[in-house]
Amino acid sequence: MTEKKRILSGMRPTGPLHLGNLHGALENWVKMQEEYDCFFFIADWHALTSDYEDTSRILQYVKNMMLDWLSAGLSPEKSTLFVQSDIMEHAELFLILSMITPVPWLERNPTYKDQLVQLSSKDLSTFGFLGYPVLQAADIIMYKAYGVPVGVDQVPHIEITREIARRFNYLYGEVFPEPQAILTQTPKILGTDRRKMSKSYDNAIYLSDNPENISAKVSRMITDPQRARRSDPGNPEVCNVFEYHKVYSDSESVAQINETCRVAQIGCVECKKIMAQNLIKVLEPIREKRAYYEANSDLVNDIILQGGKKAREVARLTMKEVRAAMKI
Repeated sequence: MTEKKRILSGMRPTGPLHLGNLHGALENWVKMQEEYDCFFFIADWHALTSDYEDTSRILQYVKNMMLDWLSAGLSPEKSTLFVQSDIMEHAELFLILSMITPVPWLERNPTYKDQLVQLSSKDLSTFGFLGYPVLQAADIIMYKAYGVPVGVDQVPHIEITREIARRFNYLYGEVFPEPQAILTQTPKILGTDRRKMSKSYDNAIYLSDNPENISAKVSRMITDPQRARRSDPGNPEVCNVFEYHKVYSDSESVAQINETCRVAQIGCVECKKIMAQNLIKVLEPIREKRAYYEANSDLVNDIILQGGKKAREVARLTMKEVRAAMKI
């Protein structure tokens, strides 16, 4: 039997997960469980890079994220699910890698520059924020991952990791494989206001939202901005609700709405109600699983405990190799 290749990925616990997270990562992770040896971690130390001033909610976010993961279909029988800060070896390898990583590599990181602009209201002039790609590299190469599932915009992150692994191997001998970026295709799901779906924009539909909340959020969604009255013909091509129909409604309904909207045979209110019901139906299995795990918190705690135990065993072996290679 061929041994499965290992992949690793993580998410920062900065709040509840939304549809963008589901389609952008979780759905792909669930599928990958069948093909790869998966290590998925909650990156609570990474959350400190931008939210270090108020850490009071991180622990609750960690618990809620694990609930979201399990309800979306990640399985402790198929994947290793763990919390980053439970594995102290991550901090040790981060320290070692920070000693050999040139500062210009970090300063040229496009995400670093973008985040400084987008999060200008926060003081991000910290070593932790500049050096988070080094911690990310430690997270990945700790488990000698073959690859990391990412979108195209995240490929530079993996390249920095490859460069750091290459530099370590050059200095101390071959210890780490260079991870590959596994490109994933994701449907484009915008927020209810047509901007990128984000907690900070207050435009997200969360996996934990109940049907009433979903209906209320959908009712406020922006449609065709040129359609002022019910009798005006609409243009589905510029309507955010129609983009949701493409994902959550069956092909027959999509075709019918596309046709009837253009000749004003269906209004935006009715169109939203149909889409909301379809979305609620699609998310129903996730809500049911979440209710089960919420009622069995001890089970969730045990999943985190066992996942951490398995990850720690791998991390300890890796750090033993690292120390031997460095003769420290």
